[in-house]
Amino acid sequence: MLIDVTLITRKAKAAAPAIAAGALAFSLVPILLLHLVAAGTIDPVRDVISDYVFPPGGAVLLAAASLGLAGASLLVRHALLKQGLPKRSPESVLIALWAAGLVVATFFPTDPTGVETSFSGAVHRYAGAAMFVCLPLAGWLLARRRPEATAVRWLSLASGAASLAFLLAHAPLLEQSVPEFLGLFERVLYALLYAQLFAVAATARTEVAS
Repeated sequence: MLIDVTLITRKAKAAAPAIAAGALAFSLVPILLLHLVAAGTIDPVRDVISDYVFPPGGAVLLAAASLGLAGASLLVRHALLKQGLPKRSPESVLIALWAAGLVVATFFPTDPTGVETSFSGAVHRYAGAAMFVCLPLAGWLLARRRPEATAVRWLSLASGAASLAFLLAHAPLLEQSVPEFLGLFERVLYALLYAQLFAVAATARTEVAS
């Protein structure tokens, strides 16, 4: 029996965006569990997401959330490559850097509030800065390549503006005057980044259908 390689390739190409979207949805589970497990310990309005590393059991769930999001992001990238995005294109490289930043930030946790910045804390910050620059820029460039991807364009602009504001809040001159709702703001930022990734996966799926 001859195997229809073309049919298998076509099915794999069509399935890639759906698999990526499913992985993104699944990566939300440990994030939701974190908020339940650490309720009363971590203030979701004041404290940033990285602080979930400190409560008992938080480090494992935070690592699962970060690594799950990194893996799902690479599956989104894989779906785009299946649709013809060049492997060495700026969009592809930036998504890979976003995922790498998540991994690095996982293995180099942040410092407790009020403690002098350690080597791990410094690496965590720089990895976070790279992450929040790379993904919005990747989405914006992808939307320029595909003008019909209006949702990707607007979500990338929104996440880019939110990322810039969040990073400025950590600047030395502003850090001491950061408002008490920084944690809530970061959660809104992550919601925008997630929405952007889902929109990119949907764009890849539309590309298959067309």
